[in-house]
Amino acid sequence: MEPIQDLLSRIRWDRAFGAGRFSIGYFDRVSHAVVVVPLTELHFSKDDDFAFEFLDDEGETHHVPLHRIRDVYRDGHVIWHRNG
Repeated sequence: MEPIQDLLSRIRWDRAFGAGRFSIGYFDRVSHAVVVVPLTELHFSKDDDFAFEFLDDEGETHHVPLHRIRDVYRDGHVIWHRNG
């Protein structure tokens, strides 16, 4: 399985592969479920290679470690999956 950091880098830098609508499914420890968020709503800090952040509908910022990513979707289809 391709490491999630490599896949995210490929989405960002490979124009042909990165063309599409991507979403990330991560395990939420509060709801005990996988939450799917569009990749365009995520913020990846240059100083943090191990997590991403996003703002939810209520305006709350979530800091999510990359190891909690369970699925990556491209145009609605799973292209990467990690068992949790």
